Amino acid sequence: MFKRILVPLDGSDLAAKVLSQAEDLAKSFNAQLVLLTVGSEEVGEVVESSPKAKDEAVARLPGVKYLQQTAAALQAKNLNATWVYAQGTPGHVIMTYAADHQIDLIIMATHGAGEIAWLLGSVAQRVVSHSPAPVLLIRVLGPKPPEHKDELDYFSM
Repeated sequence: MFKRILVPLDGSDLAAKVLSQAEDLAKSFNAQLVLLTVGSEEVGEVVESSPKAKDEAVARLPGVKYLQQTAAALQAKNLNATWVYAQGTPGHVIMTYAADHQIDLIIMATHGAGEIAWLLGSVAQRVVSHSPAPVLLIRVLGPKPPEHKDELDYFSM
C-alpha cells in the first residue's frame, strides 16, 4: 500500500518524535523512508543521499549532518532510508517533492522548532490542505489545560 513515505524533519526533537511511527509503518509495508529537511542555506539545487552529498561544503551544513545521522540510524535497523535537503518554503517544497517523487504517504509532526516552526495552522495545515498524498499528522505536544476560568466555561458549553 505504501511504498515511499516522506518524513519532513526540521532538526528539532519535536519533529523527530514521528520517527518511531514512521519506522513501524515502513516495516509493516516494506516501504522506503525519505527524510526531508528544508533549509535556507545556499546549496544550489536539491542535495540527496548520493555521491554528490560527499562534498565537504555540503556535508558541513547542520541540516545535512542531521539527515545523514538520522538516515544512518534507520539503516542500522535494516530500514530503507534516504534523505533529501532542499531549500525553499517548507510547505511548498514538501508538496512539490511528494508530487514529483511518487510519495504515497507524508508523516509529519503537528509542531516543530526549526528555523521555521512547523505549527499546525502554518506548514502542517498547508500540507494537509494541499498535499498530493495522504498526510498522517502526529501530535507531539500534550494538550494544554485551560489557564483561566473563562476558558473552562467555554469548554463546558
